[in-house]
Amino acid sequence: MPDTQEDGKPFQLTEEEERRAEEATSMAAVVVHEALRKEGESELARPTSALAWSGLAAGLSMGFTLFAEGLLQAHLPDLPWRPLITKFGYTIGFLIVILGRQQLFTENTLTVILPLLSRRDSTTLANVARLWSVVLVANLIGVWLFTLALRGPAFEPQVLDSFRQIGREAMAPGPLVIFFKAIFGGWLIALMVWLLPGSESSRLPTIIIITYLVGLGKMAHVIGGSAETLYLATTGEIGYVDYLLNFFIPTLGGNIIGGVALVAALNHAQVVAGKRKEHR
Repeated sequence: MPDTQEDGKPFQLTEEEERRAEEATSMAAVVVHEALRKEGESELARPTSALAWSGLAAGLSMGFTLFAEGLLQAHLPDLPWRPLITKFGYTIGFLIVILGRQQLFTENTLTVILPLLSRRDSTTLANVARLWSVVLVANLIGVWLFTLALRGPAFEPQVLDSFRQIGREAMAPGPLVIFFKAIFGGWLIALMVWLLPGSESSRLPTIIIITYLVGLGKMAHVIGGSAETLYLATTGEIGYVDYLLNFFIPTLGGNIIGGVALVAALNHAQVVAGKRKEHR
């Protein structure tokens, strides 16, 4: 339908119609950018102790990615379609962390980078380094503690075997392949964070769909994957050095590249380019 009258003039809308038209319009990239930048500024202003406790809570919560997936896998037959169901368990930790507003390292590869890209000063860089290091260490401590708890007598042998199998699958590709998988994992998680401000009532399916893809594609995630691989380390199947060299370091590097370079920097660039064009 045309949006103008026969004389070429636009239709006159009531205030209520104007409001509905604005709600129906997709959120502009600059609005999403500003919302995430402000969130990043808020996170950078938080004291170290608050970041540490929130990061620890997030690490514990991310343990439920292994917990839920392992339970589903243990109770389903070993058939080709099984991952299509079990990988829904992978989404549980992300749902708890994001809806609970806990600090997860891979989310911060987008939000706190936007203030840094906007200012580009040493003070902001140092603050980003502080937040990243505190949240990453706290996340890892959280998932490590969770995997220690999984060794207890609370689970049946077939469930424990599922936990081990999931960990072996995470380690199997080798560090180089894990690195490239981690780029896609960091990319998808950062894209999810970019989508959330405009999702409103569809936040839940947005989180589930994106994290389900990460799990189904076995795209390495430094915290979710650490829950899987640290379980092997805490049970003695692999050494902690093996975990660090063959999973943690390549996954961390890939996630940072995927989140910072492919999402934060590119989306920041498009917003900056748009503002320059408007000012001409």
